[in-house]
Amino acid sequence: MSAWWSGWFGRALDPLPAATERWVALDVETSGLDVARDRLLAIAAIGLCVDWTRGRLDVRLGDSFEVVLRQDEVSSRDNILLHGIGAQSQRDGLEPVAALRAFEAFVGAAPLLAFHSAFDEALIGRHVRRYLGHRLANSWVDIEHLCAVTHPQVRARSLDEWMAYFGIVCPRRPQAAADTLAECELLQRVWPALAGECRSWRDVRTVAARRRWLASA
Repeated sequence: MSAWWSGWFGRALDPLPAATERWVALDVETSGLDVARDRLLAIAAIGLCVDWTRGRLDVRLGDSFEVVLRQDEVSSRDNILLHGIGAQSQRDGLEPVAALRAFEAFVGAAPLLAFHSAFDEALIGRHVRRYLGHRLANSWVDIEHLCAVTHPQVRARSLDEWMAYFGIVCPRRPQAAADTLAECELLQRVWPALAGECRSWRDVRTVAARRRWLASA
């Protein structure tokens, strides 16, 4: 994989069985934390296969995507130290229109999941509107909400805290591809509780929506 583009794999994967759904877990790297002003630097994503008949959620590592968007102005030194995408890699990234079109082609109509997904949704959405001129139509769910609802006894908020609770080790954090793998492992840890009461993506969204009641309790 090159420093700025690892493409997407999985085009040669066998089609999913009829009783399954394809979801996509993702993470982004940005020039900062201001969703209205900071720039989208990179996206990493991994496909998930949900088999409702067997109550399984499988991570499809062959169905993965990663791209760095070309930047005319590279991010700060401190920001680079955080995510590891160097100045030259940012300058050599894929032109934003092509990068975002490739991302849209990869995710298709799949539901999207991310940890603290409001941030990812806002950054990707703003850049899709700017460069492609339309809105991203996919449905989103916050993985943190699923963790909190299925494990209400755990006083965790950040990805690091939830990883520590479940004993998940991710030595290359914080990087988008590594964080996406950690998110997938988190989903697998909370999946037994979700599968016990969910039979569709709509059910999963309903479960995630309970998070606001926990926050106000």
